[in-house]
This record gives sequence, structure tokens and C-alpha cells, in this order.
Amino acid sequence: MARAAHCLRTGGLVAFPTETVYGLGASALDARAVSRIYSVKGRPDTSPLIVHVASVEMAQALVLKWPEAADRLAGKFWPGPLTLVLPKRAIIPDIVTAGLATVGLRVPSHPTALALLRAAKVPLAAPSANRFTELSPTTAEHVRRSLGNDVDFILDGGPCTVGIESTVVSLTEPQPVLLRPGGISRAELEAILGPVATAQEIKTGAHPSPGMHPRHYSPRTRLLLVHNGGLPPEGKGIYLRYMHVASRDDIAIIQMPTSAADYAAALYDQLHRADDGGYDWIAVDAPPEESAWEAIRDRLRRATSG
Repeated sequence: MARAAHCLRTGGLVAFPTETVYGLGASALDARAVSRIYSVKGRPDTSPLIVHVASVEMAQALVLKWPEAADRLAGKFWPGPLTLVLPKRAIIPDIVTAGLATVGLRVPSHPTALALLRAAKVPLAAPSANRFTELSPTTAEHVRRSLGNDVDFILDGGPCTVGIESTVVSLTEPQPVLLRPGGISRAELEAILGPVATAQEIKTGAHPSPGMHPRHYSPRTRLLLVHNGGLPPEGKGIYLRYMHVASRDDIAIIQMPTSAADYAAALYDQLHRADDGGYDWIAVDAPPEESAWEAIRDRLRRATSG
């Protein structure tokens, strides 16, 4: 931990576990180190980075305003898979926020992430520790296979328990806006905030949140969504099944969990395994149209090939 913290304080990149996915961290106060994140990932400069902090007090020191709604959300969901977008102070370099005047902040709940933040004593800009648009990593081995020697240090904290990225909500307007669904559901947000608006599609310029590009979270293998229990096409494939429907003898079947939380925790790992299987395609049952499944639907929609 001391070596990893020193690496971060001296401009290095450290991959570390959070409860959502593994992050690729650099000091959020070091523009040169943050530029390495973009270079290693092949990430466009229109996609801002989330800044991870160890406490509410550290978050408050990085923003111009801390509204009462932020207090309520942080009190309920921090540490945890929720990112709050607020007006930033000048101490955060513009490269972190894609030139925007706002910054996304969260306190992760993974003990290794928190220990690293406390040891490094700096906020960490950290997107997912993978190449841009590819599957997010939920184990240290996923990170190693994706980034190899381009990362200076990998902390192995075991498999991620939430398994998909954090929910991102903007508090910069009178009505809160859900920029990215994630580990905290819309229903949970609205129980605290009242009605939450949905972000409009951004076609040009900087995105207000990560995860808003049309194609994202994608395996190398062609991924298809299967609707209403239909069967995938011919060929060598693997089927991540949610529904208990008829299947063919010539395709591999993985029965996915039926609860949204368990499904999310398993999704990326199963897609990584399927992607390494030499299949022609990966088929996935379209998940239910229920609030608890919103983030999973979002990830699969962006990952799909059709």
C-alpha cells in the first residue's frame, strides 16, 4: 500500500479495486499524470474522469458549492457506488473534467480503495482500468490482460461486489439529473430527492459524465440482445440466459442470476469469460423493463452489436 501511494504521489498510475469495477488511478491534482490515463486507455478528451475521495470533507474541498441535496445523498449512499457532479474548484485541472466547470466525486466503499486514498493523501482521478470502449474489469486479472505493463502498479482486492459502474447524478441544476444509471437505482435516488430527470443525448463536445458514448462496455466478440425468449442465430456461440426458455444443443448456455444485484455482480466477469471462448457471438437475454435493471439495460445497449 505504501508503494502504491508513493507511486501515485510521484505521477504514476495505479489500478485498484472499488466495489463497482477496478479503477485506473492517478493524482487528480497532477495534470501530467492524468494525461497518462487518457493515453493508456485511448480515451477521448471529451470524456471526463470521476474523482475518488476518502471522505465528504475531501469532496467539499474540491467544489464551489455543496448543496443540501449532496448532504442527503452522501449521508445515505457514501461510501458507495454513487457519483455526485458539482461545480469544481480551480484546484482540479481541466483535463480531469474534459474542460467542464463541473467534477464528478465519489467515496468508494471498497476497503482497499479507501486505504489507498488515505495513504496517498490526494484525490484520485480514476476511470475503469481497461482500454476505452472495452469490457470493464472486475478482477485484477482483467486489468492485467487489458493494460499489461502500461500500468505501474496493480492492487489486487479480489472480485468487485457491485460489478457495474457507479450511478452518476448531477446536482448543478434545480432538478437533479441522472447522467448514468449504476449501482444506486433511480428509485433509491428519487426516495431521497423526488423526481430525477434523465440526461439528454450529447452528440458533440464534452460529456457531462463518463459512460455516455454510444458504444461502450463492449466485448471483442459480437454481442447480441435476444428478445422475448427468441433463440440466437446459427454458429458457434454462447448464450447468457436470463429467461428459462428453449435452447439448442449446439450452443453453450450460462444461466444468469434472476435478481438485478446478483446479475450486475456477475455480468462483466461472464462476458470476459465468454469473450475468451473463441465464439462467433455472445447472445444475452434482454433484461426486464424494471427500474432495478436500468443500469444493466444501459450497459448491454451500449455493448451490443445489434
